Amino acid sequence: MDIDPPLNDDTALVANVISSATSVPPQKRKRSRSDSVSAPGSLSKRPEPTNGTDQAVFVAHQPPQWQNTIEKAITSIVSIRFSQVSAFDTDGPDTSEASGFVVDAKKGLILTNRHVACAGPFVGEAVFHDHEEVDVFPVYRDPVHDFGILKFDPSKIRYMPVNEIELAPSLAHVGLDIRVVGNDAGEKLSILAGSISRLDRNAPEYGELTYNDFNTFYLQAAASTSGGSSGSPVLSIEGKAVALQAGGHMRAATDFFLPLDRVARALKFVQAGKPVPRGTIQTQFMHRPFDEVRRLGFLESTEAYIREIMPTEVGMLVAETVVPKGPASAFLEEGDILLSINGQYMTKFVLLETILDDSVGKEVTVKVQRGGEDMEFVITVQDLHSITPDRYLEVGGAKLNNVSYQLARQFCVAVEGVYVAEPAGMFRLDGSDHGWIISSIDTKPTPNLDAFIAAFKEIPDMERIPVEYYSILDVHTKSVAVVTAERHWSGFRLAVRNDQTGLWDFTDLGKAPPPRPLKPITATFATLDQSLGTTATLFHSLVKVSMYIPCRIEGFPKSRKMGAGLVLDAEKGFVVVGRNIVPFTMGDILLTFADSIIIPGKTIFLHPTQNFAIVEYDPKLVGATPVKSAPFSPIQLGQGHRVSLVALNHNQRPVGVETTVTDITAVTIPYSGTPRFRAINFDAITLDTPLAQQCSAGVLADSAGRVQGLWLSYLGERTNQGHDTEYHLGIGISAVEPILRKLREGGVPKLRGLAVEVTPVQMSQARHMGLSDEWVSRVQEANKERRQLFLVRRTENDSATCRVLKDLDVILSVSGKVITRVQELQVDETWGNEVDVVILRNKQEMSVRVPTTEFDNEGVKRVLFWAGAVLHEPHRAVLQQSKNLPSKIYVSARSKGSPSYMYGIVPTQWIVAVNGTPVVTLDDFVACVRGLKDGTYVRVKTISFDLVPCVLSIKLGLWYWPTCEIVRDLNETSGWKRNVIE
Repeated sequence: MDIDPPLNDDTALVANVISSATSVPPQKRKRSRSDSVSAPGSLSKRPEPTNGTDQAVFVAHQPPQWQNTIEKAITSIVSIRFSQVSAFDTDGPDTSEASGFVVDAKKGLILTNRHVACAGPFVGEAVFHDHEEVDVFPVYRDPVHDFGILKFDPSKIRYMPVNEIELAPSLAHVGLDIRVVGNDAGEKLSILAGSISRLDRNAPEYGELTYNDFNTFYLQAAASTSGGSSGSPVLSIEGKAVALQAGGHMRAATDFFLPLDRVARALKFVQAGKPVPRGTIQTQFMHRPFDEVRRLGFLESTEAYIREIMPTEVGMLVAETVVPKGPASAFLEEGDILLSINGQYMTKFVLLETILDDSVGKEVTVKVQRGGEDMEFVITVQDLHSITPDRYLEVGGAKLNNVSYQLARQFCVAVEGVYVAEPAGMFRLDGSDHGWIISSIDTKPTPNLDAFIAAFKEIPDMERIPVEYYSILDVHTKSVAVVTAERHWSGFRLAVRNDQTGLWDFTDLGKAPPPRPLKPITATFATLDQSLGTTATLFHSLVKVSMYIPCRIEGFPKSRKMGAGLVLDAEKGFVVVGRNIVPFTMGDILLTFADSIIIPGKTIFLHPTQNFAIVEYDPKLVGATPVKSAPFSPIQLGQGHRVSLVALNHNQRPVGVETTVTDITAVTIPYSGTPRFRAINFDAITLDTPLAQQCSAGVLADSAGRVQGLWLSYLGERTNQGHDTEYHLGIGISAVEPILRKLREGGVPKLRGLAVEVTPVQMSQARHMGLSDEWVSRVQEANKERRQLFLVRRTENDSATCRVLKDLDVILSVSGKVITRVQELQVDETWGNEVDVVILRNKQEMSVRVPTTEFDNEGVKRVLFWAGAVLHEPHRAVLQQSKNLPSKIYVSARSKGSPSYMYGIVPTQWIVAVNGTPVVTLDDFVACVRGLKDGTYVRVKTISFDLVPCVLSIKLGLWYWPTCEIVRDLNETSGWKRNVIE
């Protein structure tokens, strides 16, 4: 049973040591050009980089005065390509492009949006109008408002003069003719015309669990910008910036611009090299028109006074959200109408924020009207930066940071707790994938990140610990999960933002205490209903198997799997389990006995073609628990036989039912677009009970309670909706018996056979393919039940077999034996190095000498992490699906926010050259990339799965994405060892 959603192609890797005066409906951010599916809250901040030649797109017939303005402005406007490297606060890792403009040419300062400058780690470059490119990094991103400032080195721009655009917030007025100049819809430069229609629109709402601006007015216009225009200047005809493009409505030609009053103030501090003071009382205000505030009890006399001193005013600021435990929480209430601060009457956000920003750490006198009564309070202004996270923790494959004011304000919760920014690894908790706040770990409270770190440092690796948590979307419901502390696959380090360098500095928090020695535990099995009869004892041989997969390899789409296994030998500790549960050797396996004892296991055998693996555990750890070896039945299953299905259902509860075998026939599991393990060349058992499709794993037993087959789940194709299809089928236990015998003897099975996938061919088809009557008779004699032969559907690339056998050959006999049953082609230890095969090819019968192939039973043994891409040798599924093997450097996955994602490396590619040097093996690749400096471009030639070549330039980001590898090493506890490649 799956216990987590599918991983996408861009899952994070383990090796990262690795928008009115009136109330309006929520607005939608602009859909980015690259979004295949845009949720109602998607913002114009995440378009993909474009390929091809960028060119300027001008609005036709610009008036002459506008033409001059634009020609001057374009030398100040840049296209920004950037990545947020890690999940942080409300944003996940991603890669995009946007716009910005120079506001200080001498100091090299560029103004853009906060959601471009990123709350989390940022890597990016700015491309000027003449296509000169410079690195940029954030020196300021506002805690609340949607603006940030990037820095670049002006000396790096050598071929054009760089001008700056003056900020002129006072020029903005209704009816102003404007131009939005920027990187619209991925174009290098676009110019869109419009007119400002409003100055007092409340900040747009972009959805939950994402960034939202507040406590500011927005300007509104009809300009029809789209993804990539974020950060564009809104220009007046004088060539001055009157606003900053920020977002837009998806269903209307309406755009929202951030006014520049607070931006201009922040810029002065940054230019002076000083911190930008920002104050808060942790209260969100909204501008409400007079007709609304009257209903809140606003006195007519007060309204008359306000209208007298401010003749153009049409409304007041009203407290919308007062954050619990904040400075104002003991004084203000939602619905309070703000009158004045320090005696200054105010109806605008600019004056409100001016006073707060100038009063950090000081007391202010706040006067409000509540239900027609004036009230006055003295409130201490808090430093806004102190409740804005500037660090995150990498732990157990997840990313954690302190709960931010941004989230606390959205959901009216206190600014405390540890927020799971990236729910992965050991912190992929039950329930929704987003919004979790951890309140304690191993019974120790975690009010902040420091407390969490102190508690986690004391927890040994692989320790099972309780974690209390709740969703910020539902603070009323607390949950607890028992998780396994994971310190051996991923790092345990703290990242802290450094605005001087633009990087986030990492601090390793030390190694984990070693795992505690495991002690034997004895438990008893639950008494089952007598209706199960003799099969009830088989539940003493069933064990729950869960696997945590730290990194995506071999195209497998999950990070955790759970199902049932069957104890084959209780004395030696052998368990057979489906390869949909244990797909490869990399990962942590836990076995649960009698719903009471959890012990580790390790994979010792992976069948290369059949859908099962063998896992080993230490039998001493289950004490005197009556775990039994499953008895095997000598009776082979056939169509129409009565059989008992003994299994765990989708809730992992034991179920049993007597049913009938409806068919036993060779089946073909469909291919997936991403090559991944797929069982081939097997007879599948189907049952006459709907219960079978609710059970992912179990056994088929005879009336005496002896095992005749395994009931397994098979991973199939991926649907157009992105879901992975699973099939539930049975196989005979005879496929497992020879493997078990060899393991009991202390050896490792060395399997040989024909490296082909076959599909049945009936006699009616075979005759038209040229099969003679003589062979038809021989087939009928060889198999009284099934008159069939087998056609080679595919040969396995890079195998000895494929040099002789070809696709669409019909196999007639092997070593003189007519082949009419698929099990006669199963790989095992009985095959010689060569076999005589009679085939039918192009209506011609011929005898050929075919070399057999020795099959590996471990899978991928080395995984290389480079520029955020996961590389390893092509696994068997690739060899089965590809007719060409350009190299042995296969791209299995990539991580969002990484250079590989930003510059176009995609899964299922091969890498064939680095900086012009051909590479074939992983060693060749390492030799070429070893010693390359951070920030340099690497020319990488790739070939797609459809054999289309492409040359990419990948800019290294070794600070966040160091080159390293993990290799199979049985001396390590995890079975794998990590090496850093300098």
